[in-house]
Amino acid sequence: MNTVAAVADFRTYPLISALANAQVLADQVRVQWADGRGSPFHHQWLRDNCPCPTCVYSVTREQLLEIVDVDENLTALSAHIDQGFLRVEWHGGHSSRFDPGWLRAHAYDDESRAERRAAKPTSKLWDSRFELPVFEYAALMEDPKALLQWLLALRDSGLTQVRDVPVEPGSLALIARRISFIRESNFGVLFNVQSKADADSNAYTSFNLPLHSDLPTRELQPGLQFLHCLVNDANGGESIFVDGFAIARALREEDPEAFRALCEIPVEFRNKDRHSDYRQLAPIIALDALGEVAEIRMANFLRGPFETSVEQMPLVYRAYRRFIAMTREDRFRLVKRLNPGELWCFDNRRTLHARNAFDPASGARHFQGCYIDRDELLSRILVLQR
Repeated sequence: MNTVAAVADFRTYPLISALANAQVLADQVRVQWADGRGSPFHHQWLRDNCPCPTCVYSVTREQLLEIVDVDENLTALSAHIDQGFLRVEWHGGHSSRFDPGWLRAHAYDDESRAERRAAKPTSKLWDSRFELPVFEYAALMEDPKALLQWLLALRDSGLTQVRDVPVEPGSLALIARRISFIRESNFGVLFNVQSKADADSNAYTSFNLPLHSDLPTRELQPGLQFLHCLVNDANGGESIFVDGFAIARALREEDPEAFRALCEIPVEFRNKDRHSDYRQLAPIIALDALGEVAEIRMANFLRGPFETSVEQMPLVYRAYRRFIAMTREDRFRLVKRLNPGELWCFDNRRTLHARNAFDPASGARHFQGCYIDRDELLSRILVLQR
């Protein structure tokens, strides 16, 4: 019989409620918690999640057991509370020991699942009255607590600003790597946003740049975008932001038919130059498994011709026009001028950004930018929270 571990994880789980008792039933173990809640755990589920060293490699905390190698009719011989832990003895001689905090965190009774959904971080939607979260560069570079607060604000609101960043080219990489490694694209690891004659993107001109997400032409749009101001002496060029999730919610409430069209009818986005040709067919609004808005994909200057049925073509144009018109409404737009030593960091799959036209003859304007995937942000938050 195995002497077993209790958690196959690098995290620790708080004890929300102690285990009171456990009862073996025909196909499950039912546990009673001290706070009165009852949670059934099927035998297959418990055996599948056994954290012992035979079932989970203690170094990587990754599973070794494949449930197909366990008798599908396996049942528990006994279950009891052992020094606060749930111990299950199986027919055939195996033993499993479960941490009560871990068990409660993964209980799948209706009440426990609803509790977890309620505790899940939710996006804080914003409009033109948004109080921009601002952070200091030195604190983010030195203090893990300040870093965590920045990343949480970025996760929840999708737009932040950092001040007092060194204005030497390349300084952006130092703060970006406080989150994780930088995602390289065809524009480089760090890209320079400057007006130039041989531009391979409208971003590298002095034109007005309408609200958009970057790289909608890719299968996975970058999750985070950084824009760091090194020089900004030109007239014009103010940054404009809207919360794409807030616009999607308003569209869902005000025009459900248009909302559904943008969720269901795919659009092709294209980014082409002399050396590359990227294309992606996807809807403008993507929903997650629960039907919540998870991603906005938009850049009119990178959009190909609509291709849908004859019957749907008027609908897709009406929906598309409505969405763009809403991004132009003052109620949603946040307009700010970025000064040298300041940077924007925002969720590129949520927060649409734009730039007013500027006069390159009136002064220099030089930003540097880079991307990091959203996964890296979420991973860094979880590690810091440990």
